Amino acid sequence: MNTVTIRPVEAGDNNSLARIIRAAFLEFRAPTKNTVFEDPTTDHLFELFQTANAVLWVAELDGELLGCCGIYPTEGLPEGCTELVKFYLSDAARGKGVGKALFLKSLESASRLNYKEVYLESLPQFATAVGMYEKMGFRKLDHALGNSGHTGCTIWMLKTL
Repeated sequence: MNTVTIRPVEAGDNNSLARIIRAAFLEFRAPTKNTVFEDPTTDHLFELFQTANAVLWVAELDGELLGCCGIYPTEGLPEGCTELVKFYLSDAARGKGVGKALFLKSLESASRLNYKEVYLESLPQFATAVGMYEKMGFRKLDHALGNSGHTGCTIWMLKTL
């Protein structure tokens, strides 16, 4: 059995990752308005993650992308806080530990970059992911932090590292 490789995003990954992200919204019937689905940066993730103190990890198996997850210093977050972003998997990759590996790699990156807290935004339609976040020590907030521009999100969570 071949192993999944987790590596930093590359320029050639943009189209495949955008497809995976948008497919997840459609599959789970999640609202697309004012979310990453409509965000133009979704088509340019390699370029977006050239930002200092940001990293996007990609899971790949036999040349096929399975998903991604990263951290990003979203404008307006409290000092020492980063946002967990772009955590999406293809339907074929779910339930196989790929998401957990990407998630843990992203949290490890946040620690390595000396962040003290990790914030995330989600939607009720992604209940499985939200349950995983809670198991991994994220607690729900009653309001958004920072200026992600994704005002369609209704779940906000924070974890102290």
